[in-house]
Amino acid sequence: MQDETGRQRENEWFLKNERDLIEKARLERQKREAARAAEGQESERKKLRELHFMKCPKCGHELKEERLEGISIDRCAFCEGLWLDANELEQLFLRKADPNKSLLRKLLGV
Repeated sequence: MQDETGRQRENEWFLKNERDLIEKARLERQKREAARAAEGQESERKKLRELHFMKCPKCGHELKEERLEGISIDRCAFCEGLWLDANELEQLFLRKADPNKSLLRKLLGV
């Protein structure tokens, strides 16, 4: 009887340790997969940035940076579209405008 109880405890100990090892291995695998996924997303982001950086969203041609009232705006060399980065429009409106020239005329270069 006591021999039987000893074996049962030993089996339980091995089962518990095996479960712990399997859980630890599963967690490590999840960490590695998450790191690979994050690395893949970052490389995908870099590829997209290289493809689209300073390209016109409308026609896909190159954008040129121009200064207007001390703020950089992006103008398409092909379709003449104007593109503003975050907060640039607000910065333009907050600047004191020349009374003889409207903001629209300045943007259009007239």
